[in-house]
Parts: sequence; structure tokens; C-alpha cells
Amino acid sequence: MTQPENPPIAHSEQRRWPDPLLARNHKDFRNALIQLYKGRGLTYRKLEKASADGPEKLSSTTIHNALNKDALPGRNFVVGFLHACGLSETEQEPWLTRWEELSWKETASPQENTPQDAVPAQTGQPVPPAEHGRRWARLLGGRSRLRTAVVAGTVLALAGAVGVVWQWRQHDFKEQHCGTFNPGLVTEADGECTGVTDGSDGAAVFGSDLKPVMTAIGAENRNVIKDGDYVTVAFLTPLTSKDANNLTIGQYVAELEGAYTAVEEANKKNTRPKIRLLVASMASSQKHWERTVDQLVARRDTDRLVAVAGMGLSQQETVDAARKLSKADLPMVGDLITADGFDATGAVDGKGPINGLARVALSNKDQLTAISKQLPSAQRTAALVSTSVTPNGTRDLYTASLNRGFRTIKGLKKHLDDTSDFKFDPRGGTGAILPTITQNFCSTGKTIDTVYYAARVKYLPDFLDALAKRSCHTQPITVVTGSDAAALDPKTEALHDPDAPITVLYASFPSADQFRSADNPSRGLYNAFAKAFTSHHHGQQFPAEHLTSSYWGIVAHDAVLTAATALHRAAAHGDPSSLPNRYAVRNELYALRNNAIAGASGHFGIDKNGNRTNTHTVATVHRLGRPLPATTKRPG
Repeated sequence: MTQPENPPIAHSEQRRWPDPLLARNHKDFRNALIQLYKGRGLTYRKLEKASADGPEKLSSTTIHNALNKDALPGRNFVVGFLHACGLSETEQEPWLTRWEELSWKETASPQENTPQDAVPAQTGQPVPPAEHGRRWARLLGGRSRLRTAVVAGTVLALAGAVGVVWQWRQHDFKEQHCGTFNPGLVTEADGECTGVTDGSDGAAVFGSDLKPVMTAIGAENRNVIKDGDYVTVAFLTPLTSKDANNLTIGQYVAELEGAYTAVEEANKKNTRPKIRLLVASMASSQKHWERTVDQLVARRDTDRLVAVAGMGLSQQETVDAARKLSKADLPMVGDLITADGFDATGAVDGKGPINGLARVALSNKDQLTAISKQLPSAQRTAALVSTSVTPNGTRDLYTASLNRGFRTIKGLKKHLDDTSDFKFDPRGGTGAILPTITQNFCSTGKTIDTVYYAARVKYLPDFLDALAKRSCHTQPITVVTGSDAAALDPKTEALHDPDAPITVLYASFPSADQFRSADNPSRGLYNAFAKAFTSHHHGQQFPAEHLTSSYWGIVAHDAVLTAATALHRAAAHGDPSSLPNRYAVRNELYALRNNAIAGASGHFGIDKNGNRTNTHTVATVHRLGRPLPATTKRPG
């Protein structure tokens, strides 16, 4: 089996490189450096070449001497060596921290095993008179023992001090890196953990609610890398939800569980190579996307990274991440991206193609078109309520796409009242503005019986509550919105107020019951997925309700399955003695036509622009609250 250059290290801890903080002395430190370059498949010649563009150019002879000399290598050498091994500045941090500690320790400690005849004579020491030799000898011997005791005490004190500092440094490092020694994980100022892990850094790095799936990921990865025949897929997503600006509404747990299920099932099949899964978190609001994506780009060769799935929500941060990954030639399969034009064309922001991007979700156009066909034919008067930015202040491409769809889709735009167009900025809070907006519906001189809601589900409960409390609340009203509303609790109080009839319509994938229905020709695929999802995963089990409370687990599964299908085809069509690279995987991704993917949501393919095919077979309109009113007359 031909391995790619710089393969990941595999040892009992399954870490990507040796832990320098465990080096007790310069010999341990040099051995760790040796393990690092050998584990990455490098040679002295390759290190010499890789160091040429770094801070310290190293020759093969210099490398050989530094690694074999019985001494701590110089700091400049270590910096150049780590650069040549492909470590980023963040990844070099624990190595340099330990180097400084060892350097200080060796400087502070007396040399070991120093011959007595090499010790300089003490000036001013008296010479014993011959007649009093024994008395002087006893006296000098006592002083010598005193000096030895003082020196020994000083050494012990210094060693203790070094130990205390080392422990403090370790504690400080772990505090900054999510309680781990992985420099790829970072504790942000708000307490969220971001970065990349293979599951070997602890199951709770991204929160206790993810412990079962992270435990399973770590165990699966340890099994996968044993024989060396594997490639890596990263799942990039907004994990953890401490941030008040979080837009994921806790659905990320089911999402990661669905992604893992796809990997585990793929690894059970008689196909090669096996798949190692990296988890990459941008934090709940995705504001730390760049550091996380930079890690993936830097590790695409060393970690055999051939694809990235997930990608996050339809917002500016995701576009920026996709463009950076595209520039690095990494193929991507989005699971939640629905904004129109957010595909390989790059039309979403007009800045050119995003080569390598595909997606498995239903576009906003697919969703709104399905709704427009099910609205009663009676005349309506629709208001438009929209946001255009995220809580981070960046562009919200999902809501912008909905806004555009409401204005352009034939079956919807004809109902739109141009004088009832309301915008709000979530950074200003919703507690005051939403009641103000909804009260305006009662004073337009028109019967506002429909609202096109181009905003996030995060604010929908407050909006519905404001509708129920407006002065004309007895007027039935229908709220039309996008798939984000799938996260809305059907038991939301405002949906069940008999004095304020409210209906919510949104389109998304079928519900779990609809997937299992005899009317679904692909129910066997869904049932197989549901069985796999709820089975045991290395001693862990995922709750069945995660499949009924959100569709995120399904689309995450299908996104990873799409990447897995592409990489397995690349392996089958390539040299059987080598592993597929990211270029071959990208080629195969756009060749997945004719229902090539047997997903949990049914059979589908990927078209030339990276969009899911056969969306009409799964686009389903869902209703929450009161039955859809057939007429729109104001009561009384």
C-alpha cells in the first residue's frame, strides 16, 4: 500500500504527534522530535527541502547532528525543524514551551557526573600543617560535607521550583486548549471550545451533550487507523451552544450523530479505504470559522484529508469558509446550506465559482415553490418580515434568500403588499420591535392574513407570541417560512390559543413518520438508517427522539455518505495500491448522477453545480398550529 507523504502518526494514544510536554529531559525531547518526523513519513532530505521557506534553513547534516548529539537542540533549530514537519505556529506552541522549561532546568542544575579533578580549586582554602593533618582533615571534611549538603539542598529547591513551574505551565496550557494538550483546540473568551479533534482528546471537549457521539468517534478512529488503509473526512459545524447568538437551537447533537452513523456504516462495508472522522467546530455562531478552517487546510496532507462535510448554516462565515477550502482544493458537501446560489456557481455572493462545493439540502427555492402550490387559491394580503444579518453582524444568506424568494416566486409574490414590508436587526433585540411590527398589521387599512417570515426560527416563538397579542388577534393569520422552522416546538403556546388562530407553513424533508410510511418508496433506506442510528456505537447509543425532533441527523448522514460514495468510487477507479487524493474525490463528486447516492432521505445525485437532484420527491410542506383557513375575510 503506497502511503501519501506525511501520514498521521498512530500509537497507543492515537495522537497526531508525540506529546512534548511529557519529555522529562533533553533525550526524551530529541526522541519526540525523531518520532515526529518519522511518523510523518519524512526524511532528512525532505526536512531540508521543507525548511527552505521557514525561519531557519536546516541542512541534512545539521538535522542529523542535532538529533543525535547528547544535548538539548537549540531553539532556532527546533523552530525550523517543527516548521519543516508542517506544524503551524499554534501547533508548535507546546514544543517551544517544553523546550524553554528544559533549557531553564538544565541551566539551573549542576552538570551531572562531573569528575572531581575537573572541579576548579577553591581559592583561599588552607593547607593543612603536617603535624595537625588529621585535625585539619576532619575539619575540612566537615566543611566539604556542609558544602555538599548546601549544594544538594539548592539543587532540590531548584528542581522543585522547576516542577512547580512545569505543572503551572501544563495547567495554563490545558486551560487555554479546552482542558487538553491538543493545540488545535482553543478555549475562546466566552468559554466555548473551537478547533479540530479526532476524538482522542476527551469526549466532553465540545460539551457533555456530545459525550456519547464523541466517545464513539474516538473509538472508531482508533480501529480505522490500525492497518493504515484509510483517509480522513472532516465534519465542519457550529458545535457547542453557550453563545447567546447561537442559531442552531441545540440540533447540532443529532447532526454530529448522523454524520458519525454514516462513517460507521461505511466502514462496515467491504470497501476501501476506511474513513477516519475529524470533528471541526467553529463555535455556535461560527465566528471562529477561520482558525478552524486554517487547521483543516494545514492538515490536508498530513492527515490524509480528502473531503469536508457539514459546513454550517447559510451565512457569510460559511461562504468565506467554503471559498478558503475551495482554494485548498478540498471537496465539500454541505448538509444545511439552503440559500439559493450557495453552490459551486458561487452566485450567492457573486464572487465567482466555489469549486468543489456540493450540498444535499433542499434549496430555499425548492421549499417556497412547494408551499406556493399548496396555498389556497383565494386572494391574500401578505406582509413581509425579514432580517438580513446574523447576530454577529454578518450577512445572513438564508434569510436574504427567503426574502428574494417571497418577492420572485410567482405563487407568492402576487399576494405581497409592498406597503407592509418590515425589517429588524437581531442585534437590537426582539422584545420591543416584534410587538411593534405585528401591531402594524392591525392598522394598515387592509386585512393582513399572511406573513412571509424571512428570519430565523430563533426569533419565531417571540414573533408568534406578538401575533397572538396584537389588537386584531382574532383575525386568522398564516405565517409562511423556510425549513429553519423545523426546529420550532409544535407545542409553542401561541400556536394553540383559541382566540388567536395562527397557522405556520414551512417546507422541508418529510417527518420521521412520513419517511416510514408505506407511501414512501424509499422507506427501506430510511428504516436502515434509523436502525443504524439507534444501535450501539462502541458502547454508546443515540436517542431515537433525535430523529423525530430534527431533520439535521438525516442531512448530516447524507452529506457524509455523499463524500464517502465519492471517495470510494475514486479508490475503485484508481490505483488499487494507493489511496485516493482530494482531487480524485472532487472529480467523482460531480459525477454522482442518476441517483448514485442511496441516502437516508432517498435516492439522489449531484448535478453539475453541486446541487441535490430529485428534490421534488422529498420537498414536503408541514403545518403547525391551526388548520389552514380557506378564506381570508376579517371576522365580524
